[in-house]
Amino acid sequence: MTALTARCCIAGGGPAGMMLGFLLARAGVDVLVLERHADFLRDFRGDTIHPSTLQVMDELGLLDELLARPHTKAPTLGAQIGTEFIEVADLTHLSARCGFIALMPQWDFLDFLSAHAKSFPSFRLMMRTEATGLIQQAGRIVGLHARDPDGELEIRADLVVAADGRHSVLRQAGGFKVFDLGAPIDVLWMRLSRREGDPPLSLGRVGPGSMFININRGDYWQCALLIAKGGIEETHARGLPAFRARIADLVPDFANRVDELKTWDDVKLLSVAVNRVREWWRPGLLLIGDAAHAMSPIGGVGINLAIQDAVATANILASHLRQGAPGPDVLRLVQRRRETPTRLTQGLQVLIQNRIIRRLLAMHGTPKVPLALRLLQEVPHLRRIPAWVIGLGFLPEHVRE
Repeated sequence: MTALTARCCIAGGGPAGMMLGFLLARAGVDVLVLERHADFLRDFRGDTIHPSTLQVMDELGLLDELLARPHTKAPTLGAQIGTEFIEVADLTHLSARCGFIALMPQWDFLDFLSAHAKSFPSFRLMMRTEATGLIQQAGRIVGLHARDPDGELEIRADLVVAADGRHSVLRQAGGFKVFDLGAPIDVLWMRLSRREGDPPLSLGRVGPGSMFININRGDYWQCALLIAKGGIEETHARGLPAFRARIADLVPDFANRVDELKTWDDVKLLSVAVNRVREWWRPGLLLIGDAAHAMSPIGGVGINLAIQDAVATANILASHLRQGAPGPDVLRLVQRRRETPTRLTQGLQVLIQNRIIRRLLAMHGTPKVPLALRLLQEVPHLRRIPAWVIGLGFLPEHVRE
């Protein structure tokens, strides 16, 4: 067994883990990030970088370089409901450097962060390395067990951060209880080619019993079909031709390309969960991002909430980590800072799921625009409210020097 040490060891090289690793290394903390895959190339991750995250990149002096990478801008968000188009959010009025959402593959964003993190001598990144358990001593977490292609690792650390996602191994090993808020939907992700003459805008569409989202990814559309929770078996039973026809009915412009979905392997299921742990920490261990709170895909805010967790964690813990192991009172401050925006965001997502999306999916005829969305259409100033919630969120974080 190989033995390693670090002041802070972060399990998970996603947005939360990579941003925290970057910020701690920037603050002079010896940090080791573990990522179980060989690269960041995974389809159908959250590819939205919201104004709150763009503001963080601006405060780090990296915004212009980031936006030099291929991306598309979404200054407004809207949906086609039946025969009516409804503009839901106008981000151009936000009090932020960028009044738009940047649509960029998450692997590009993570590659960008890791490349800049590696410029700091106190940063280490180990790919193909998976956290498998915790090391406990005298009632405190003092490190973790991991595995890489060469075998077993024992990593001792003053602080272990679990940023290993909604199915967190370290959360389970730490005995954390998860409070489930419920989700009435699942999402089927797929990609379809983008062709000459296609409109540039990403768009949500609502038809009889269906909701479909297509996101402009440059040379292809990243598409999502919302289905009722647990509806995947029924969808499979109806067959792939019926699935293709369902998409063609919702988006007639895609009727000439749905045959690109050759098998069910081209359609990926995201089982939607909205949950959170009651406590985010144990002595020597902290949970952030999806490990602490899984978000619904509504608004695409999950990645940005995870990054906000990372910024708050670095702000609170960096000075303590430079001196040694942060105590429970310090770890508690992270949860105290981030729990309120998490609860508010999840509460709003659950409200939208239950009051709007569930009802739209239950309609069999031409869907009617809900009253709340009708008000957004009739009173344009109201679109600034969802823009603020989606674009900046509750209690946005700022980088401390």
